Amino acid sequence: MDKSLLQQQVLKRLAEDLLQAEQAVRAAHETATHEENIAENKYDTLGLEAAYLATGLVRRAEAIRQALAHWRQFRPLPYDASKGIQLGALVCLVDSGDRQQHLFLGPDGGSMKLVSGTQLIQVISSEAPLGMAMLGKCEGDEVSIQVAPNRQQFEVLRVD
Repeated sequence: MDKSLLQQQVLKRLAEDLLQAEQAVRAAHETATHEENIAENKYDTLGLEAAYLATGLVRRAEAIRQALAHWRQFRPLPYDASKGIQLGALVCLVDSGDRQQHLFLGPDGGSMKLVSGTQLIQVISSEAPLGMAMLGKCEGDEVSIQVAPNRQQFEVLRVD
């Protein structure tokens, strides 16, 4: 798998997300400031609610801009077995039920799913619990995380 192609997919998706967030900000701002939404009494809160929504959407758009900046500056390095899994690694994990999952450890914007050929690849941040647990591990190592009351265990099958 080509990491630079995956990075381009991430950048494209983040750019699309930013465009949608900016459109939502404009719509919420228009609703908040429209003359028909001026409060006539204390129970008439549509304009106020739209203003709160616009504020949240502005924060979301800024978070996407930050993620875009991080991904634009990001240069994934080839896997170095002496350092183990680092930022930029493509990792294949297998669980106790022999189910495999492919992960791309990136600088930001986790929970994004990409497709490379026929494989589904989950982008995760090194700040995510699974991302932190994988750092420094090598092929054949065990990775475990606590999810609510359950402990999930994986084996590192491959690293690129």
